[in-house]
Amino acid sequence: MKKRIPALLTAGVMALSLAACGGGSSSTSTADTATSSAASATSAAAEEAASAVSEAAEAAGGEISTEGLNMTLIMSSRDEFLSTLEAAATKAAEELGINLSVQDANSDMSKEIQYIESAVNSGDDAVIVNVVDADSCEACIEAAGDIPIIFVNRPPSDPYMVADYDNAAVVASNEDTSGYYQGEFLANYFQEQGKTDIRYILLSGQLGNYATTHRTESVIKGMEENGLTVTAATADLVADWDRATAMDMIAPVLTTEEYDCIIGNNDAMALGAVEAMEAAGLDPSSIPIVGIDCTADGAQALVDGKMAMTVFQDPVGQGKGCLIAAVNMLNGQPLNTGTDYELAPETDHVVWVPFEPVTIDNVEDYM
Repeated sequence: MKKRIPALLTAGVMALSLAACGGGSSSTSTADTATSSAASATSAAAEEAASAVSEAAEAAGGEISTEGLNMTLIMSSRDEFLSTLEAAATKAAEELGINLSVQDANSDMSKEIQYIESAVNSGDDAVIVNVVDADSCEACIEAAGDIPIIFVNRPPSDPYMVADYDNAAVVASNEDTSGYYQGEFLANYFQEQGKTDIRYILLSGQLGNYATTHRTESVIKGMEENGLTVTAATADLVADWDRATAMDMIAPVLTTEEYDCIIGNNDAMALGAVEAMEAAGLDPSSIPIVGIDCTADGAQALVDGKMAMTVFQDPVGQGKGCLIAAVNMLNGQPLNTGTDYELAPETDHVVWVPFEPVTIDNVEDYM
């Protein structure tokens, strides 16, 4: 176990990645959309982060300065969601005077470990990791040595293992709730039509990815616990979080299988299904297509009637929560001091930033 970091040290850091919760690659158009959507959020993120640092300082009984600190954010990869998070993190770091370098591991776990080691050797004050492989978090913690390591957006396979280390924490959203919101929506949708036996197509993120597993399990649980009997129309279509891949994967089954709904582990894949249906001459509004993340494109598709619902994953909230957690860890405060976010009941090393269901009734609040 690492030694506890002395109280009165000063720090702050902001960073995120997704899918994940994001994950996987994305086309240039979605990356451009991400940059545009991030621009409107970054200033607010920086202001909220600075305010939260002040609140944490007040709670600690003194001044906390972030000026001149060195941090490294290591992205697992980049997609629409992760690009938005990176932009928000970079802007907030600039506002706070934190020297934040960003590295892209390109979905390579060995590169991620190397970047962590480089951050330690460079004398960084903390490292923030959007982990490639949730089963490799212990190796990341060991590579970080005695400096704080914050797992952002993607927790370890066992999120609560960070409790064994004084310098490790998780700031993420509880994936067991994300898919469950999808399942609740679909159950209500079909029950209003008097249907309880449902066949679904599921577009899956990377196999073995923490978000993939928990989003998939929780959407099935949400449907079944709310009164549906569900059957997979096909084996899960593994599209690795990517819109174009999802379009290619689902196109052959759209006219050969019977199905009542399409479930995407993220918005990008749900949008791939929308595009595939349109290319096949099918109306995407004829069945419910659901996603997760509430990206700019996903929200617009909901407004246009092409998606039925999505689940908002809060990039600014996760980024702000990560920043506050780093400051609080270094100052010996509870990780969620200065926020409305909850610590996990299982350990005070995990901060949950809540998911929020988004339908046509409230989508304007997320655009």
